[in-house]
Amino acid sequence: MIHPVKWTRAVHHLTELAEKCGDVPASFFRFQVVELWVFGDLLDVPRDVDVIEVALVTDLPVDEVPWMTEPVGAEHWANSTRLSRNPFEARWRSKDAPVWNHRVERPALLWSAADGISEETLVAVSDGTGELVRTQAPTADELRKRLEDELEVSLRALRRVNQEYTDRRWSPGKLTPQSDALWRTTTGYLDLLDATS
Repeated sequence: MIHPVKWTRAVHHLTELAEKCGDVPASFFRFQVVELWVFGDLLDVPRDVDVIEVALVTDLPVDEVPWMTEPVGAEHWANSTRLSRNPFEARWRSKDAPVWNHRVERPALLWSAADGISEETLVAVSDGTGELVRTQAPTADELRKRLEDELEVSLRALRRVNQEYTDRRWSPGKLTPQSDALWRTTTGYLDLLDATS
């Protein structure tokens, strides 16, 4: 059961995550988070929210972060930043592609490795004026092209992860990492397929 989060509490969690993004040791993980974007309900007017939606942009190539998947080490990163203990729904992205798509609509940049926390975005979210800091909406052609690109990446990933699952299917040891990866990749692919239909 989802318990709604008070606006001020959600903003507190978001601020804390932005601060922690800058504190994670560079050598601790096999990837770095280079940007934190906020999207969804927290860019609207203040009210209780069910979830805090964020996009975490990594320094990994596009093929290592297909839609709705998590890079290797994401669980440890989420634990070290308390992302996993708070009401976040995180989408992992690559620095080599736009952060936005059909679900990450008009996000606002909250933190970057280059510039730290954007006080303008933080104040706008806190005040309920997130509309002022959101990115511009893509044109219909830009969105279609974006979805086509993501679908290509997702299909390549689905084939790769399906093969990894098949190769490990009857081997000793836990199959959970492979089955979870297959589930996430399939979910992302089907979501994109539905969006392009």
